[in-house]
Amino acid sequence: MTAHFQPKNELEQQLLDAQEGRNPPEVFMHQLLAAQVFMPVLDEKPIGNFQRSNKAKPLSLTDEDGTSILVLFTSPERAKAFVQDHPGYEGGVLAEITWIFERLGSGYAISLNPGCEVGLDLDTADVQYLVDQYRAQQEAAKHPNA
Repeated sequence: MTAHFQPKNELEQQLLDAQEGRNPPEVFMHQLLAAQVFMPVLDEKPIGNFQRSNKAKPLSLTDEDGTSILVLFTSPERAKAFVQDHPGYEGGVLAEITWIFERLGSGYAISLNPGCEVGLDLDTADVQYLVDQYRAQQEAAKHPNA
């Protein structure tokens, strides 16, 4: 199934290990909290020297139930083929997934590496679990002796 996939970074190796059963999914979820991902964002052309907005619009899709699905990739290279079908999203940001949680909150699903042979779909409950884990880590760091 993943014979042609060659991991290009640590996150891709961790995802491959989870997908092929070498690591349990819970281990990958913990690793994902410490990972940097690529988030395609709409490349709004500036008018003159001014951006039209100060908020990046991440690439998201909507499923048949109306749930927003945030599209993320393990690297910019993995996004190239997918974003060809989404004009304006050729650029993006590399960010820790926790940075994304801080800005977007929860209530959305995540598709990691859609269209790639090694990827992962997280429903809203999975994303909420990750956000809750992140918040618990933040609280523990604030009160290390609690």
